[in-house]
Amino acid sequence: MVNLAWWAFTLILLGVLIVGLIAGFFISRTVFTKYLEKNPPVNEKMIRAMMQQMGRTPSEKQVRQVMASMNQAKTSK
Repeated sequence: MVNLAWWAFTLILLGVLIVGLIAGFFISRTVFTKYLEKNPPVNEKMIRAMMQQMGRTPSEKQVRQVMASMNQAKTSK
């Protein structure tokens, strides 16, 4: 068995922790960008399509009201 000094063990542990944090950051950033490509945030075009599927012809005012209420609900969390 290899005997390490406590300071060597601490340096190795700190190095592994830093490398893990950096790798985790880049991996999570890649996963998040892929998720946003597959599931883009809701925009006005999507709201119009949704209302038309429900059998309504939305006015611009209605679309903006829905967008405003969604943005307000998102920021209030």
